[in-house]
Amino acid sequence: MRLDADWLRSDNTRAVMAALEAAKPGCARFVGGCVRNTLMNRVVDDIDIATQLVPDEIIIALETAGITAIPTGYEHGTITAVRNSQPFEITSLRRDVETDGRRAVVAFSQDWNEDARRRDFRLNAIYASPDGTLYDPSGAGVEDALAGRVIFIGDADQRLREDYLRSLRFFRFNAHYGAGLDPKGLAACARQASGLKQIAVERIWKEFEKLLRAPEPEAALEGMVSTGTLEMFWPMPEEGLRLVSSLVRLERALGRAPDSLLRAGALLPRDADVITRTAKDLRLSNAEA
Repeated sequence: MRLDADWLRSDNTRAVMAALEAAKPGCARFVGGCVRNTLMNRVVDDIDIATQLVPDEIIIALETAGITAIPTGYEHGTITAVRNSQPFEITSLRRDVETDGRRAVVAFSQDWNEDARRRDFRLNAIYASPDGTLYDPSGAGVEDALAGRVIFIGDADQRLREDYLRSLRFFRFNAHYGAGLDPKGLAACARQASGLKQIAVERIWKEFEKLLRAPEPEAALEGMVSTGTLEMFWPMPEEGLRLVSSLVRLERALGRAPDSLLRAGALLPRDADVITRTAKDLRLSNAEA
């Protein structure tokens, strides 16, 4: 099976992949959102590339081809390529050496399957070669993407213990892409909910705000409530879900785009002190607050 998309054939995309392939043929594949969204007929905003090259080799390959290389996440293997103002995030294949629920110590790898096993969900671990040929190490990622299933790779509890923020990603991806919450994933999120206390509040708010942008976030929010996930960081009133559901219907009737901050407001008690404290606790920007 092959992808067929304009972004795959663009001059910038071809140039970046050609630069990497010139250093080592067969070393680079597209991965993540660009592959998933193309399969799901969704808009592709960012292009991520996985490669067997290590960061220094990526930089040399890009600069040799006259492409700007920015070491945005050098220690974790990520280099951003920029050609004609378009960014491409390129990351070396990795394996986890040590995880503590907040961050991982990684080592670079040459093994595509090893790289896939450390990712979160099967639909995010689909790779595509420069010509669009798909590689699906889990054997179920393509089917999940086509069906809108958000399912953890391997043992869900282990994936969450590696990075507790993945529980919010589970709900966010379900809000935007899911066709129903996976029961096993939901149960794992309930068991690991308290782990969110270890995560930086800025990371939590970033994920939650993205979730609230989904056209219909109600099912994901209900899942967060039922698993005890939301209460780890958000003081929601009893009528919160009902108010968000009403707001979603109003937005649709008025032809308005989802408003994440208006929805956040609907999920908060009508208490100025609580609202101010929540904004402070999650370190919202002044404009958001």
